[in-house]
Amino acid sequence: MAFDKLVRRQKIKESIRAKITGTASMPRMSVYRSNKQISVQVIDDVAGVTLASASSLNKEIAETKGNKTQIAEKVGELVAKVAIEKGINGVVFDRNGFLYHGRVKALAEAARKGGLKF
Repeated sequence: MAFDKLVRRQKIKESIRAKITGTASMPRMSVYRSNKQISVQVIDDVAGVTLASASSLNKEIAETKGNKTQIAEKVGELVAKVAIEKGINGVVFDRNGFLYHGRVKALAEAARKGGLKF
């Protein structure tokens, strides 16, 4: 069963990535969600570089208390702050095969509230 879920997510991920790419002016914001942690990267696919990133393992977030959804919101706010400091205002959202629900949705909405446009 777990293998089937991974194969399904991989197919969804490939379908999403066939449609979207990140450029220098509009980079791709890719989310990864594990059972315990969540991380996000802002990527320029043309140059192949990560422009900004944030994770639930960052010091200021790891020290905070709360459930996983609240921590995902903090990661979204942090990635928005870091991206705007680097001059990135708009991104293309890549949910990486995960459903737009729960922690992924909380992260995206917090990033929007933090000032990113997608």
